[in-house]
Amino acid sequence: MSALPDEMWRTVMDIGIETKSLQYRDLCSLSISCRRLRRLASEDSLWSFLLLTDFSLSADDLKRENGSISSSIQSGKFKSLYKIRYEKDREKNRLARRRVVLRMESEVAERLRKIRDLELQSSEEKEKLNMVVAELRNLRKARQASVAMNVWQPEVIRGKQKEMIQQSNVPVEFRINALEMEISLCKQQIAGFDKALRLEKRRLHEAEEQLASVKYHPLEYFRNASFQTMERIVRSKKFQHTSNIKED
Repeated sequence: MSALPDEMWRTVMDIGIETKSLQYRDLCSLSISCRRLRRLASEDSLWSFLLLTDFSLSADDLKRENGSISSSIQSGKFKSLYKIRYEKDREKNRLARRRVVLRMESEVAERLRKIRDLELQSSEEKEKLNMVVAELRNLRKARQASVAMNVWQPEVIRGKQKEMIQQSNVPVEFRINALEMEISLCKQQIAGFDKALRLEKRRLHEAEEQLASVKYHPLEYFRNASFQTMERIVRSKKFQHTSNIKED
């Protein structure tokens, strides 16, 4: 590396930046390798080009950005400008990502609320159906009892049949037809609630998957996984140490 002059290194870096083979991460990596590359990788010609391309700045924007930085910074001022703009954009992206997460969480909560409402309505409709079916069953028994009045039966049974008939304030046939129609309507309502529930649950699953993908961050996942791995290693070592003490 020391055999190559500075002009050669500048040419290599310029070509890398212009062809986008080198990015800001690569320049930062070169800067920590040695003092010579740190000096060369911090030159304004490289970072001014990165400012123009990475943030889609015009020449006038670059002049305004240059005027916003302290005049006491001479060398590496465009690198400092790049850092300022990068941190602004990173914060803006973080806030935008946070807004997306909040919107997705709100959508998931709304889906859960709709599912609870549909389950409650379906439960009420099923309870109503059971009551209607029970009433229809009793009315059919009453109709059978009215027919059986013309047949000889013991007096006790005939008295119970009279009570069942007297409890019906409307004609039995009319009420039975009404209940059969109500049962049909209840079944249609329950089928509609079940269909809506399946649809909302599918949408909820999709929203939860989108929320998980938005929340996922590779570095955070790696840090959490590494921390859990270290915890398991520490617990394993403590267990082995305790076992050795007991054996001694």
